[in-house]
Amino acid sequence: MITCPTPLPTKDRILLGHGSGGKLSADLLRDVFLPVFRSPVLGRLDDQAVLQIGAERLAFTTDSFVVKPLFFRGGDIGSLAVHGTVNDLAMGGAEPLFLSAAFILEEGLSIDVLARIAESMGRAAEAAGIEIVTGDTKVVEKGKGDGVFINTTGIGRVRSGIHLSAANARPGDLVLLSGFVGDHGITILSERQDIGFDAPIESDSAALHTLVRDMLAASPAIRCMRDPTRGGLSSAINEIAALAKVGVELNEPAIPVREVVRGACELLGFDPLYVANEGKLIAIVPPEAATAVLAAMRNHPLGRESAIIGTVTDKHPAMVTMKTAFGTTRIVDMLPGDQLPRIC
Repeated sequence: MITCPTPLPTKDRILLGHGSGGKLSADLLRDVFLPVFRSPVLGRLDDQAVLQIGAERLAFTTDSFVVKPLFFRGGDIGSLAVHGTVNDLAMGGAEPLFLSAAFILEEGLSIDVLARIAESMGRAAEAAGIEIVTGDTKVVEKGKGDGVFINTTGIGRVRSGIHLSAANARPGDLVLLSGFVGDHGITILSERQDIGFDAPIESDSAALHTLVRDMLAASPAIRCMRDPTRGGLSSAINEIAALAKVGVELNEPAIPVREVVRGACELLGFDPLYVANEGKLIAIVPPEAATAVLAAMRNHPLGRESAIIGTVTDKHPAMVTMKTAFGTTRIVDMLPGDQLPRIC
């Protein structure tokens, strides 16, 4: 069953929407965690913490993966766990180094299924050049889990001169997107709900660190990067606007969306801007650096369809608007609930 994306408001219970990466997730951070986890590093609300340890700057991130189904076209929970963690490090400009992997297993899970997941995770880590060095396993009673949940922690090295943060965005900057949006979310939806589409679609799950490396080589002046996963492009852009206290104006015709994804969203009443991605990034770039960065993106296999999709402005701080294909302008808010739970 596909549920309404906007949940009934509640103040005293956790909803699926609190895991959406959208407005309810932001409320949970603001109201529950930030008041008691008093850290200026955490308060930056970047995808990772960049820490000075002696002479080294290290990026540190953690993530959990509860995707349903465990296996899907273009990936599985194991490869997704690696890609998601690598990408959070990469959004801070880090070279990924080490990864932990903790598994929450449900009693009765097939050993063959677990072996497939572990093998996929190992292949993805090897391909990304990140080493799995520690981990943990716990088992819960049958009916108290859903097969496999995975928690990861990643560590990477940030080279000198790189300082990426959402708070760096400035009026006049350009917004770059590395390719088609919505592929992962629509793939998961189609498999979970057994919906067939006219054209094939698969998850865009991929490790983005080599794309980021090429972008930073083209220009270290890049302000910030975000991977628009849960909550989609809209939530990632809204996070940047809020943290930097700037406005963002998007150009709808410039945002790449596959026709199969656009058609599925029209059929189901979704907006592609709110659909999850697992192999795309947004970069906020000074205008003088945009040409070089865009060229580097388009020269990389994971950035062939990259485009400039908007500009940063001082007109409406902390607000995102979009010029539509019809010439009108609309507000693009954060995802209010969770149109598709368990997406990553």
